[in-house]
Amino acid sequence: MIPPTISYEEFQHLIARRSGALFRASGFLVAHGQSPQILTRPLLGELLFQSTQLEELLDAYGARNNSKWERFRSLIAAIKLFSYVSYELLHIQHSIPAYRLLDIGEDFEKHTVDAIAFTESILVEATRRLLDEARTLHLPVPEVDLPEEYYSEKLPPGRLPHDLSARKIDAVSQTISMLATSFLNLSAECKQSLPKESMKADAQLCDYIGPLREDKLRSFELRFHNLQSLYDTYVSTTETEGIDPEIPVLRGHISVVLHLLRTARDFAHYIERHAGPFRVPLPPGRKRLVEPEVLLQVMLNYSIHFVVQYLSSAENLCRMMLQRYTEIGSIEVPVPPYRGFHVRPSTLIANIVLHYGSEVTMELDGKTYDAKAPLHLFRANEEINAHKRRDIANEIIRMNLLPDAPQEDVPSLIRSVLMTLSEYNKLIIYEKPLHIEAPKNTQNVPLLKLVMDEIVRLQAAGKIDIFTDTKVRFIGDKRVLADIERLAKHGYGEDLFGNNIPLPEGLEYLRYCR
Repeated sequence: MIPPTISYEEFQHLIARRSGALFRASGFLVAHGQSPQILTRPLLGELLFQSTQLEELLDAYGARNNSKWERFRSLIAAIKLFSYVSYELLHIQHSIPAYRLLDIGEDFEKHTVDAIAFTESILVEATRRLLDEARTLHLPVPEVDLPEEYYSEKLPPGRLPHDLSARKIDAVSQTISMLATSFLNLSAECKQSLPKESMKADAQLCDYIGPLREDKLRSFELRFHNLQSLYDTYVSTTETEGIDPEIPVLRGHISVVLHLLRTARDFAHYIERHAGPFRVPLPPGRKRLVEPEVLLQVMLNYSIHFVVQYLSSAENLCRMMLQRYTEIGSIEVPVPPYRGFHVRPSTLIANIVLHYGSEVTMELDGKTYDAKAPLHLFRANEEINAHKRRDIANEIIRMNLLPDAPQEDVPSLIRSVLMTLSEYNKLIIYEKPLHIEAPKNTQNVPLLKLVMDEIVRLQAAGKIDIFTDTKVRFIGDKRVLADIERLAKHGYGEDLFGNNIPLPEGLEYLRYCR
C-alpha cells in the first residue's frame, strides 16, 4: 500500500525538532573552523551521531527523491561521511605511538595531519552550506554561544598500568602463525589490486576507478577487520604477547591498514555516488562540495599509498614470526606428472616457500634440494628420469613385450612396444604420428637397449613421457607443506599435457607472486 503524503509544513516541524543539536555543532564548526586543531573526537562524535539519525529520518520520508529536501539530505549525508572519515583519521593520529609502526622512510604522522586538515576543510564548507540551506527551508538555526574549548579534548599523558594477569593459551603460537600467514596472503592480494605508485587523478579515472571501487575496498577492509578480531580474541593479553615484543607490532600494522582502508572506502563511496558515471547531475549554479579529482588524489596519495607501504613493511616481520613459531613436518607427494619439476611446478613450489619465508627442503634418493630455488628443483629431474627409465624397462620385461629372436624391422618393434605401453597408461605420447628413428647399429645390441635408447631420445625431445609413481619428500614448515600438498593434488597447476589449469582454492596468492 502506498503511504500517504506528508505535508511540507508538518515535515518541516518534524525536522526542526530533530535538527537543533546538529545545527548547533555545525554552527560551532563554522564559527571556529579557522582555529588550529578544532576537530576533536567529541565534536566529530556529535556531528556523526546527529547526522546519522537525521539522515535515517530523512530517508524514511523519501527526502532523497524530493526536489525541495534533496539538497538538505545530501549535505547531511556528506557531513556524516566526512565526520566518520575525520574520526578515523583522528583515531590513526592518536594511535600512531601505540601501533609501533615499522620505519617506512616517510613522515606518516605529518601526512595524517594533512589529511585531517583536508577533511576538516570539507566539513567546514559542508556545515556552512547546511546552515544556509536550513535557513532557505525556514528551519530554526540556533545562535552559537559555545566557547571554543566546548568540544576540546585535553588528554593528559600516560596510560593506565597493565596489571591484569596474562592469559595462558596453549595454542596461541598456532594462532600467531595463522595470523602471519593470513596477513601475507591478504597483503599479496591487496597489493596486486591496489596501485603501487602515485597516479594522477583525472575525470576519466574518477568515472572508472577499477580496483579502487567501494565494494573492493570494503571487502579488503572486512578481511583485515577479521584479522584484528582474531588477534584480539586469541592473542591479546596472552603470555606470548607479553614475551615477544614483535607480536603487538603485527597487530599495529593490521590495525593501521584497517583504518586506512576505511578512509579509502568512504572516499571511494563519495566519488562513486557524487562524481562517478551514476551520479545525479548537479542543478545549474550548484557547485560541488569537493571536486572528485582532489578527493581521489588524497585517497591515492594518503590512504592507498600508506596501505601499500605498511603492508610491505610488515611482510618480513610476518616471515620472521613464522620462522619462530614454525611447526616442522614432512610430506610425501608424487612428482609432477608432466615432465617432472620443470619450470611451472618448480616456480610455483619456490613461490610458496618464498611467500612464507621458511626453510623447506625436498629429498629424493638421499639427495637434498632447496625448495625455494627452482634451479635446485630442476636438478631433481635427473633422478626422476632415471626412475622413469628403470620403471619402464621393468614394465617392458614384466609385460613380455620383446620377442626372443632378433628383429629386422626394429623401428616397427619399438613403435609396437610404445603403443602397447601407452594403451596400458605406462607412458603418454605427445606427438602423433610418432616418428621412430632406426638404430644405426643393431648387431649384438640387446633389443631392450635399442628400445630404451629410443625412449630416452623421444623423452628428451618432449615427444613422450613416462608415468611414474616416484614420490619426493618435503620437510619444513607445516603451513608451507600444506600448500605444497594442495598444489600436488591439483597436478602442480598443469594437466597431463602441460597446459596450465586453475590453481586450487587457498593458493590464490600465487597469482600475485613475482
